[in-house]
Amino acid sequence: MLVGLFVGKKESRPWIVSDELWSLVEPLLPVPAPKLVPGRPTVPYRQALCGILFVLHTGIQWEYLPQELGFGSGMTCWRRLAAWNEAGVWDRLHVVLLARLRAAKQLDWSRAVIDSSHVRAARRGPKSGPSPVDRARPGSKHHILVDGQGIPLAVSLTGGNRNDVTQLMPLLAKIPSVPGIVGRPRRRPDVLLGDRGYDHDNYRWLVWAQGIKPVIARRGVAHGSGLGSHRWVVERTIAWFHGFRRLRVRWERRDDIHEAFLGLATCLITHRHVQRLC
Repeated sequence: MLVGLFVGKKESRPWIVSDELWSLVEPLLPVPAPKLVPGRPTVPYRQALCGILFVLHTGIQWEYLPQELGFGSGMTCWRRLAAWNEAGVWDRLHVVLLARLRAAKQLDWSRAVIDSSHVRAARRGPKSGPSPVDRARPGSKHHILVDGQGIPLAVSLTGGNRNDVTQLMPLLAKIPSVPGIVGRPRRRPDVLLGDRGYDHDNYRWLVWAQGIKPVIARRGVAHGSGLGSHRWVVERTIAWFHGFRRLRVRWERRDDIHEAFLGLATCLITHRHVQRLC
């Protein structure tokens, strides 16, 4: 049966929401509006979240979400994802998870690392542009900023033709204020590492103005700066993002839906670190 195909061993079902994860997500979800007319019963939020995770992990199209799994229809899960993203659920969940890591002294603020990855866009839409590897096809970029261990601090989406350096300051501004210990919340690393794509003196001054030391490779200088021994963590985090099949190709025309998947994936990666380090 189809159920047996998808519901096998526990470790092969990453879309099943654990009790521990649900206890973090549930208080952040908006209160459902009362039904004005009778009809089908509302799909429980936890089941809908399982359906969203199923699409994120497998990359399946919404309309092909197997009904046998009991997660509701693909359109129901799509609407929940859009509504929860608009309500800021993933941003708030990310802060909750980062606060747990900071309380356990497991956030490495000594340095942050920035990089981007290109993904093909199946359809043209907002925040897509000519691919740098094939100008005839659209593409998008995932811009990622991580701490010294590779824990994602900020993620954004742009067109594939957007220069990396233009997202340097927006990503720094997107780092949330993280509480967790006595004192003021923190949102600034000590040092920022970047490759040659971020080599621009004006941006270096802007980073310095934020109280952050920029350590960015310069163009025209021979390799061997030693940044690779620290920058590999962001490459690993990008691989973690691409482990979610829905993020390997941008299938959504609407940019907010793809950003919702990015935000949810950011929370899942951060949650793995919470489970391992806390």
